[in-house]
Amino acid sequence: MDVHVRELRYFVAVAEELSFTRAAKNRLFVSQPALSKQIRQLESMLKATLLERDRRTVTLTPAGRALLPRARQIVERWDAAARAVAEVVATHQMTLTVGFHTRIGRGLIPRVTARLDEVMPGWRLQFRQVSWGDPTVGLAGGDVDVAIAWLPVPDDGTLSWRVVSTEERWVALAVGHRLADAGTVPFDDLVDEPFIALPSAAGSRRDFWLAAEQRRTPPRVAAEADTAEETFEAVASGLGVVLLSAGNAEVYRRDDVVCLPVSGIPPSQLAVVWRTGDHRETVRVFVEACLRTLGAEVEG
Repeated sequence: MDVHVRELRYFVAVAEELSFTRAAKNRLFVSQPALSKQIRQLESMLKATLLERDRRTVTLTPAGRALLPRARQIVERWDAAARAVAEVVATHQMTLTVGFHTRIGRGLIPRVTARLDEVMPGWRLQFRQVSWGDPTVGLAGGDVDVAIAWLPVPDDGTLSWRVVSTEERWVALAVGHRLADAGTVPFDDLVDEPFIALPSAAGSRRDFWLAAEQRRTPPRVAAEADTAEETFEAVASGLGVVLLSAGNAEVYRRDDVVCLPVSGIPPSQLAVVWRTGDHRETVRVFVEACLRTLGAEVEG
């Protein structure tokens, strides 16, 4: 059986972090058991122990030290090859693929499309909804060329972004919820509520939409959802509540869900995101059109 690039990618992350926990949460956005399974598979295929681990430390074995620079090289070359192929395909088809987790709305796409038609006639946009489980919104895998995404995104140098909108966070509740008739809801009134959470693979974005930094105790997670549509179905059923941006409260308006502003937590930020080093003209035009439409604030 041949080794897969994914297994080498996982090994590199653990070898560089010297921690399964940090590699899983901060680099790979997968569960720790899934990461451990991939490392065991790689060791089994190579018939060598690559990492020595106990409850507190992870160290590279001689075999692991020998593999690490070669694994880095293979992963880097594969990523470069995948990007090159995606760019050729996009150029040939004159298509820019835009990734998103939640509906974009805000009048952004008609204006960006008009700008693209004006500057680069013949090019078109296509859209791909990506599961919350991919914190890069399809950019890491080369499935999309650019993305409209809620921050935070992985801050490891592989992605660049500009904030196009800052919006207060609201809460979505079932119509019959005890707080449904309130005006502005203090976050302290929500801390004991069951929440619908993003999957663990979403990493720091999951924590943000649970307002983890504003809590003194861990949140009560009633369920996880991979898409916004799943989230609102769970909320409507009374399973839990969820934080959302003010703009999405309008975009996802429905009769069985009430959305109210929340006080006591910082706002959310919507950004246009692209791969660092991707200097294609179409990407530049798309980014500039987004900024022109909604206004630039922060660069990452």
